[in-house]
Amino acid sequence: MATSLLASLFFTFWALLISPAISLTCSSQKFTKNQVYSNCLDLPSLASYLHFTYDPSNTTLSVAFISTPSKPGGWISWAINPNATGMAGSQALVAYKNSTTGVAVVHTFDISSYSSIVPKDLSFEVPDKTAETRSDGSLAIFATIKVPANLAAKGTINQVWQVGPGVGEGGMLERHDFAAANLHSKGTLDLKNGQSSTNSGGDTTVKKKNIHGILNTVSWGILFPLGAMIARYIRSFESADPAWFYLHVFCQISAYAIGVAGWGTGLKLGSESSGITYSGHRCIGIALFVLATVQIFALFLRPKKDHKLRFYWNIYHHSFGYAILVLGIINVFKGFNILKPEHKWKSAYMIVIIAMGGISLLLEAITWILVLKRKSRKSTKPYDGYNNAQSNQQPLAM
Repeated sequence: MATSLLASLFFTFWALLISPAISLTCSSQKFTKNQVYSNCLDLPSLASYLHFTYDPSNTTLSVAFISTPSKPGGWISWAINPNATGMAGSQALVAYKNSTTGVAVVHTFDISSYSSIVPKDLSFEVPDKTAETRSDGSLAIFATIKVPANLAAKGTINQVWQVGPGVGEGGMLERHDFAAANLHSKGTLDLKNGQSSTNSGGDTTVKKKNIHGILNTVSWGILFPLGAMIARYIRSFESADPAWFYLHVFCQISAYAIGVAGWGTGLKLGSESSGITYSGHRCIGIALFVLATVQIFALFLRPKKDHKLRFYWNIYHHSFGYAILVLGIINVFKGFNILKPEHKWKSAYMIVIIAMGGISLLLEAITWILVLKRKSRKSTKPYDGYNNAQSNQQPLAM
């Protein structure tokens, strides 16, 4: 029963991750006015999407940009940078909900530098621009842009997109996050072929961070708690002995190996990201590595059940184990807040943790029932004077 519960938990987890119904793509998106565009792109960061049609005969670009503000009441932006690849110098379309009417509006911003972000007409014509709120809480920017002659001749433009947390008085935009997804939300848009490319260095860093996140979520966030559950509950079933012990060891050693790999990628990322420090996440990661390394030695220092030191070994093993379990889950959520992946990933992990907690409560009740039944059987066993007397006799010394 316990084994089937744990198996169903993992099937549910992977089903959530690979389910097409959860993963939204631009091809599945519809518009309230039934607009149709020649091309659509799933942009590589910030869960953003771009639909566009380019008419080379009059160098006009029709776009629909869809994204979700980082917080309710926040803003989204799509921009063209005529001369560079970053945000500084870009000509931006910014949409947000009007705080008074609740209607989505779009404004143009000339971002001459990071310290100067002001509403202003753009350096190229924008004959038409509107915005709308979508049913899933995202915002959409619709615009028709007259592409400058020099960019039209090249056939490519530098695009930048971004999301922010809020809008202050006078329409002043609150500063966006500086997580990896925000820093790498830029690329080159090929107007003729309908394709987009991004900076390869940025992509490499994002991939490394994704690998770091996956490794540590699987190890500290799933396998370690699963191993603890096996040791706590499966051992209560007499038929599972000694299989539970080998399963427990397998889970914990696998978790440690994967966790060390994730910890190593974190150190590498830290060395490559000068000036970007996540002190809390890093300190907990170091603490987890130290605790888990010491915990692994428990396998080699494990006294026999009847040894006088076994009591103290149990205290050490259990206290370190529960510390790893709690710190691991906390650090996984810290990692989600730093990496800011699509919401489905955090939701899937939360479902896994809640399911594991629910299964633990159920197994805890079953375990206590089994323990109490065994004690009851022992206490009600009839007294056999002859056998008990025989068992108390000592063998004669030879």
